[in-house]
Amino acid sequence: LHDEQNFELVELTDSDTEFTIPSHVNPVSTKFFPTVTFKPEGFGFLLNLAKGVREMKGIMVNTVSELESHAVDSLSNGKLPPVYPVGPILIREGSSGVHQNYDSIMQWLDRQPRSSVVFLCFGSMGSFGADEVKEIACALEQSGQRFLWSLRRPPEKVNGIMGHLTDYENVAEVLPEGFLDRTAEIGKVIGWAPQVAILGHPATGGFVSHCGWNSTLESVWFGVPMAAWPLYAEQQMNAFTLVKELGLAVEIKMDYRKDGGGEVEIVKAETIERGIRRLMENDSDVRKRMKEMSDRSRKALMDGGSSHSSLCRFIDNVMDNMP
Repeated sequence: LHDEQNFELVELTDSDTEFTIPSHVNPVSTKFFPTVTFKPEGFGFLLNLAKGVREMKGIMVNTVSELESHAVDSLSNGKLPPVYPVGPILIREGSSGVHQNYDSIMQWLDRQPRSSVVFLCFGSMGSFGADEVKEIACALEQSGQRFLWSLRRPPEKVNGIMGHLTDYENVAEVLPEGFLDRTAEIGKVIGWAPQVAILGHPATGGFVSHCGWNSTLESVWFGVPMAAWPLYAEQQMNAFTLVKELGLAVEIKMDYRKDGGGEVEIVKAETIERGIRRLMENDSDVRKRMKEMSDRSRKALMDGGSSHSSLCRFIDNVMDNMP
């Protein structure tokens, strides 16, 4: 569009125009494009990045051919450098076990039935204001589902610089009055979450997520179906892919975003509850597809699997191009 038709995407800010994109099966609305696409300075960065990629001798991608087969095929057209899907690359062992709340979280999960808990976590930068927190709380209570909710305090700006998420000293202060007491038998509200350990626990049956790519690959690896609630960056595109293209997630609000610069929409409890109920259906097609994709992602890393073979080709390419 930019190079061949001299078209500026900034003109489509707040529109719902659909484009046919080679890497996607279905037309994609601009409402799922990253916010940076519509900012001149950000778009310039993306444009230079895309042009630079064309000059590379190869592109290594943390994905699985079986997960994004259409995208991988579309990039293997001979006009671009070879693409090497080598994922899923996950950090499965880390500092989780040394966190002060790790044991209590795992012990709580140990007491829950298999695949009965919906886990809510929105990444290292994901948080909500007080009004949205109350809507989520109401949705969880009304759904009656067992839940584990990573609820963190939004960052504050100090000298113009945005800080990091922190845990609440008293989480009850942002929740509806009596919520913790009323849900004590079925739910647990935590701060920081050992996400990989939680997703890998047998009690975890669903993941309400911001659809960051690492979180997506972790959920696929453990076969945990997702409910898509993206916040920023490329997460809306990830959500679209998971819900509309792959059928590995249900929707809560695919076009939600917090980085648009305007007033942030409040997603109502009814919408959240509906998504959670669909997510936790035992015999849903989404759950079955996620289990199948989990098996494929694990086989991809085995000797002779797609990612193993792709990594071997990448190494051969590097060796062939050494001075």
